[in-house]
Amino acid sequence: MTFSTRGIGWGWLLAYGIASLLLGAFAIAMPVPATFAATLVIGAYLIATGLFSLLAGIFGQGHEGRGYAILLGVISLIGGGIMVVEPATGALSLTLLLALWLIARGVLELAWGFRFRRRRGLMIALGVINLLLAAYIFYAMPISALTLPGIVLGVSFLFSGATWVLFALDHRGERAAL
Repeated sequence: MTFSTRGIGWGWLLAYGIASLLLGAFAIAMPVPATFAATLVIGAYLIATGLFSLLAGIFGQGHEGRGYAILLGVISLIGGGIMVVEPATGALSLTLLLALWLIARGVLELAWGFRFRRRRGLMIALGVINLLLAAYIFYAMPISALTLPGIVLGVSFLFSGATWVLFALDHRGERAAL
């Protein structure tokens, strides 16, 4: 008799999916607290990685990346500290970076879209959409800085939760098939 682990633990997958769905719905319904929570988590991450990078640079004798590690550590500590002490400023920074990324992506998609032979329209449309999203972020500043990261996080959690619920149900079905 062979033992199979298929189907075992599907309840944990389902719980994870449901928790993600609930957190996603909360983040969309209350984007400002979700934005501040995300900003604090990212700030704490930057502080932790900055500290380790700084220590690696100071105590890691003889490697060519010492200066880089020290500089990156200091920058990460400063950025993380600002995000933790002033989460509204951190949220504004994250939102501006998102807008700049959308602009860069949109410009690249337009440039490549005009060079494509196939699916040209899709690539150009994608570029236009990303530029319009960036324009909306700038238009809606500073309110968008307080809500957009929370909404984006919520949408991501909703899709993740739905995916894991489906994985759990598939996994449960495998157990029933045994």
